[in-house]
Amino acid sequence: MKTQIDHLVVVARTLELGVQWCEATLGITPGAGGEHAVYGTHNRLFKIATPANPLAYFEIIAINPNAARAANPAKKRWFDMDDPALQAAVALGPRLVHFVANTSDLQAARMALKAQGIDRGPAIQASRHSRRGLLQWQISVREDGQRLFDGTLPSLIQWGKPDDAEPLRLHPRNSLPRSGVTLQTISVTHPTAPKLQAAYDAIGLAGLAIEAGPANLSVTLHTPRGPIQLQSHGL
Repeated sequence: MKTQIDHLVVVARTLELGVQWCEATLGITPGAGGEHAVYGTHNRLFKIATPANPLAYFEIIAINPNAARAANPAKKRWFDMDDPALQAAVALGPRLVHFVANTSDLQAARMALKAQGIDRGPAIQASRHSRRGLLQWQISVREDGQRLFDGTLPSLIQWGKPDDAEPLRLHPRNSLPRSGVTLQTISVTHPTAPKLQAAYDAIGLAGLAIEAGPANLSVTLHTPRGPIQLQSHGL
């Protein structure tokens, strides 16, 4: 099982505000994204890949006001986007809240976390249209939408269909041009650092520094405006 950083997640109150924040903070305009019918959200994307994190991209995501609600209204949106505390926080401005890890075997990764007493949620089939064709993936989303560990335990994603021989063929990184922004560092602090480290080890996610302390996901980006640090501050 190979697991690595797939993308960072910034939630905005509206996608328009997310674009404005990106231009003002990072100095670039994010690229086109798409709509996620199953959760009523939409996004904008840009590449932040480096040799150390070759798949990495950046997602700005918001609730789509024009989308129809899911057939099951009790089903929460991913990334805690229906949580009142998160909504109150992003009403003040877009916020880094989470990251997603790409795994070569999502089911095995889910079971590895379950053995640690962690329910990462079922594997949900999702898709959206892109300029290069239909993007399809499986992603772990709990019924309650919770991210877990204050957003520092990644959601798990496996690109392609379950039987796809080339699961990364239509990965978003393949259609995103260089943005001028790259991921330099990502680090995590959490009050339950040993348990979180055990979870990272169980899914094969290496190379992330985890220290005991207040819950926080910290990311340093190289941007046209110089080094920029984004933090979740336990949200």
